[in-house]
Amino acid sequence: MSLTPQFGSLIPSQTQQLLATNYLQFNAAGAGGATFAQQYLPEIYEQEVERYGNRTLSGFLRMVGAEMPMTSDQVIWSEQNRLHISYQGFAIAVDGGGVNVITLPNTVLNVVSINDTVVLLNPVTGAEQKCLVTASTTVAATGGANGGTITVAPFVGGAGLVAAGFMAGAIAAGTTVKLFVYGSAYTKGSNLNGVAAGTGAQAANTRVSVDPQLTQYSNSPVIIRSQYVVSGSDMAQIGWVEVATEDGTSGYLWYLKAESETRLRFEDYLEMSMVEGEYNQGATGTTVGALPGTQGLFSAIQSRGNVEVGFTAAAGLDEFDAILKNLDTQGAIEENMLFLQRQTSLDFDDMLASISGGFAGGTAFGLFENSEEMALNLGFSGFRRGSYDFYKTDWKYLNDASTRGGIVGINSIEGVLVPAGTSTVYDQILGTNIRRPFLHVRYRASQSDDRRMKSWLTGSAGGAQTSTLDAMEVNFLSERCLVTQAANNFVLFKGI
Repeated sequence: MSLTPQFGSLIPSQTQQLLATNYLQFNAAGAGGATFAQQYLPEIYEQEVERYGNRTLSGFLRMVGAEMPMTSDQVIWSEQNRLHISYQGFAIAVDGGGVNVITLPNTVLNVVSINDTVVLLNPVTGAEQKCLVTASTTVAATGGANGGTITVAPFVGGAGLVAAGFMAGAIAAGTTVKLFVYGSAYTKGSNLNGVAAGTGAQAANTRVSVDPQLTQYSNSPVIIRSQYVVSGSDMAQIGWVEVATEDGTSGYLWYLKAESETRLRFEDYLEMSMVEGEYNQGATGTTVGALPGTQGLFSAIQSRGNVEVGFTAAAGLDEFDAILKNLDTQGAIEENMLFLQRQTSLDFDDMLASISGGFAGGTAFGLFENSEEMALNLGFSGFRRGSYDFYKTDWKYLNDASTRGGIVGINSIEGVLVPAGTSTVYDQILGTNIRRPFLHVRYRASQSDDRRMKSWLTGSAGGAQTSTLDAMEVNFLSERCLVTQAANNFVLFKGI
């Protein structure tokens, strides 16, 4: 074909095609005398340069949780309390008759009974004394709370409680102690009060009934919205750019390129809102203003979970072992996932490399097989310590410069430990017991409306014919909240 058309004979093509009729020859004069200077024509690259790589931040919740529908303004779940009876931080004293009495404040319920056998522990020295409960009272207090006293007598085999304390003075009167029940002891023919039969002094059964205790938690969904608008006039001015977006689409786009980025940004907001969400409540628990807010992951861990401040490579294995010992006192879930910012991830690598058998002179060769012939690998993706397995990965949200990346200092979020377990709960929608991850998203949905991720067009352009507005409006909406169950098994890493 000829690619030298005369000026004025150009016929634009409605599609991107290489035709003789739409070729512009800028280095020669046309018949009409029109001349284009070569130096004024810019050299344009059609393909965008992805200088920030994959810019999306979502994906964290898809890795560790699930999404399930809900129909109400609030989701409520119950969590079990501990099975055994234990009190901690209360004082032991000796009354005027030399009797050892423990007084409980009116903020707790006394469920220790006569003839229970208990252990008293000094939380500082570890000294202990086993005792028999000889009396137990419950005192009603104002506001419906209960307090009480527990009177104990030491077993003869122990060092004995004396006026100065017990275990040879290891715990002085007034020192706070820990108490837990490990059983009970009765004489032959006695009732639950310990009174023997036939003495004429048997009283009614006054042993305290220990009822199951549950703690309820709740969260409310938040409505998240966004919108992209392009005028009808701009839609008619087509300028082609070859693109490849993060969601896998590619080709020649213009205004839909901007729409796709708005959608990607909104999808990130859905996850970021679940991670960063806060209740909008005052000191008394009442909502401030019209928006109650929602409790995100960070807020839930800080209020009901564990916070590790200032973890560094210098602290090493001892500090990490302290985290494990704390997990032992909680659910002791075997498999856990670590989502970390870059520096904290490197601190874990340094900690593990320093105890590797292949570590020498500051370099670790063959971290797992201790073989120097292996390719040098200084990054640990998984490790086991004690009875726990950990899987470590970088969390892009904590590294991205447009979010929390680069923020290091007091109270900065540096990582989170998420248990990989599940809990069995009754699902009211399905009508059966199902297993759910400890971390999962509930979104508002019914048979008539699904608000997990809604999008719709309004206006009079781009195929929309809903109003007289000379534009196309792309609307996005979601209503959801995060359920963080068993937050006592989560750990939030923070800077100092």
